[in-house]
Amino acid sequence: MKEMNISSGVYVEITYVLREDGPEGEELEVCPAEDPFGFVIGQDEVLPAFESALMGKKAGDSFEFVLSVEDAYGEEDEEAFVEIPKSAFIVDGELDESIFEVGEVVPMETEDGEEMIGVVAEVRLNDVIVDFNHPFAGVPLHFAGEITLVSEAPPASN
Repeated sequence: MKEMNISSGVYVEITYVLREDGPEGEELEVCPAEDPFGFVIGQDEVLPAFESALMGKKAGDSFEFVLSVEDAYGEEDEEAFVEIPKSAFIVDGELDESIFEVGEVVPMETEDGEEMIGVVAEVRLNDVIVDFNHPFAGVPLHFAGEITLVSEAPPASN
């Protein structure tokens, strides 16, 4: 079997450590060998700049690169900070006080049923400010890892 290089349409599995900004930055996410991250190149499953950085590599190759804020999730959008009345958090007649902590993750639904994940940014007397920006918005992303599999199709699940 000939060794495949990463190109459009192939299935890839990788392990990586994602850090903020550079190799010494805060660790944001780890994808270990026991649970590699798999995706198909060219299917909009990952950031385009991320795919570009892996093109031409093969299984066993390591990688290390930084995606700029522009190539990652963009700058924080001030309009993604939304003021929501505390009354919106009443469930079964009870106010869910556990949500009212800065940093608390808040799953919400738009009027057309689309799920959005926000993070409480500020708690006020009668409302909360929820940040709906991507968690990595405004952050350059440093990836370091290894390509563990390159194949024509995802492996069959057991």
